[in-house]
Amino acid sequence: MIDTLFQKCDAMITEKGYLAMGGQIADATIVPAPKQRLKDEEKAQIKEGKRAEDIWNNPHKARHKDVDARWSIKYSKAKTTADGAKKKGHVDIAIPSFGYKNHIATDRRFGFIRGFKVTGASAYDGRYLRDVLRKNNTASDVWADSAYRSKKNEAWLDKNGFKSRIHQKKPKGRPMPERTKIANAKRSAVRSRVEHVFGDQKNRMGLFVRTIGIARAKIKIGMVNIAYNMRRLIYHEKLSAA
Repeated sequence: MIDTLFQKCDAMITEKGYLAMGGQIADATIVPAPKQRLKDEEKAQIKEGKRAEDIWNNPHKARHKDVDARWSIKYSKAKTTADGAKKKGHVDIAIPSFGYKNHIATDRRFGFIRGFKVTGASAYDGRYLRDVLRKNNTASDVWADSAYRSKKNEAWLDKNGFKSRIHQKKPKGRPMPERTKIANAKRSAVRSRVEHVFGDQKNRMGLFVRTIGIARAKIKIGMVNIAYNMRRLIYHEKLSAA
């Protein structure tokens, strides 16, 4: 139902003249949910794919346990010198997060969310690239960070007529080549626009999943994606009126 509603909203936006243009920008962000306090054996059963009803005999307790949300570690890399070494006093920071992940793709021209996918927070971003991209964009370019770069994704993009603008990864144990660094910086100037979407959803709209299970989480996140597009539409309509 939420997929149908999202598609109807996108069709309405397109009918108003805001076609998907300029290529697509893919990214994902963690949407937090209330943390679960579980025993080790309960965690192991969840990893095995068991349902809440199978783990907890108490139906009331089972209804309040989210077995679909996941833990994830977000890494903040330390700043490095020109030769690739970490700057003095700078260290990598690991930030644990619990909840779901909102995978999206926006069009470059107008910034509307054109496709989305909801998963647990531990899902690998690059795995869901093909689930969020749409073939109705007037340009074939696809921007994304290095988490989306893999031989499998590059082959799929090429096979389906897309042009990869995905960030190159840093060579392991070696400094980033200057040529690659410049190319990535140019890609970042485009790719960074998708961060506006997540910032608006989390700060202005207060996105936080308080429901139980991925089905309800998808409804909540999908509705927020639709609401963002409606706000974006109002923004463009005001510009046109001005």
